[in-house]
Amino acid sequence: MDAFFASIEQRECPEYRGKPVIVGADPREGRGRGVVAACSYEARTFGIHSAMPISRAFRLCPKGIYLRPDFKKYTQVSRDIRTIFRSFADLVEPLSIDEAFLDMSQEVSDGEAAVKVAQSLKSTILQDQQLTSSIGIAPNKFVAKIASDLKKPDGLTLVLSHQVQSFLDPLPISRLWGVGPKTETKLSQMGIKTILQLRHYQKDVLVQRLGKMGAHLWNLSNGVDNRPVMESREAKSIGHEHTFPEDAWDNETLEQTLFRLTASISQRLSKKGLSGKTITLKLRYSDFTTITRQTTLREALEDESDIYQLARKLLRKFRDPKRKIRLIGVSVSSLQSELDRQMKLF
Repeated sequence: MDAFFASIEQRECPEYRGKPVIVGADPREGRGRGVVAACSYEARTFGIHSAMPISRAFRLCPKGIYLRPDFKKYTQVSRDIRTIFRSFADLVEPLSIDEAFLDMSQEVSDGEAAVKVAQSLKSTILQDQQLTSSIGIAPNKFVAKIASDLKKPDGLTLVLSHQVQSFLDPLPISRLWGVGPKTETKLSQMGIKTILQLRHYQKDVLVQRLGKMGAHLWNLSNGVDNRPVMESREAKSIGHEHTFPEDAWDNETLEQTLFRLTASISQRLSKKGLSGKTITLKLRYSDFTTITRQTTLREALEDESDIYQLARKLLRKFRDPKRKIRLIGVSVSSLQSELDRQMKLF
């Protein structure tokens, strides 16, 4: 979907259309804390993008329309759109609230037929939801995802099997899944700036430099992605985080906040019948430097007291006491169900 949260807000309020809409924290009453959750294409012309500190967005566009997110509304729209997806394809794998993979291999026989179906899908979404979407059509998930991003908004890009390499080669390495700023810097230092350069690099050298990630990136650069579209996606982790109104310094505030977060996580785990082995602590300091630290147990747990004690231990061990904290978060991963635990027990 195109600028999903912001587009929904523009749909709901016609007076917002054609104007820079920024969904996220309130830059004034919140005193500039928090980040941009989404922004309209009009806002992007000012240099604003998702995950940008809201204070910076406000400096770039002080006359923009700043709205707090309404996730209940966005989630319902997402469900309605997925219903449309399932009327077109048997296999639908949600990637996030505003993205999904559709396996159309049983419905279409060639690229021309795929484009017709995609055009019909886009038209149906627009008519039903008054929202535009961008679609990438390709032989695998990786290439389709990149193709869907290239002609936003309201885009449609087809990449046939024999076109995959010519499509990928000119693109920067930042387009590859798994290439963040640190990996991009490492690759750049190796003289690799495009997917073509990565594809021509020796695979064994990449593995020596980057470990398993090297093999993964080399495969992607060659257009190899054999993952099937999966109808259901189980949650990989459950977590919560909190941005403080003012940078926190004292242990009492941090640990009380941590306790509330772990209590919420425990309730969600209990409702889903899940437990987890890995506890991860996230800290963002006042200068936006972010660290994560985790610990993994032999046995899974769901009790809020146990989760809290482990998270607090990580906080006390790894926190820099000389620096104020802007955000604190905790999550539980390596999840397993009650049935999994019973099977192991017996």
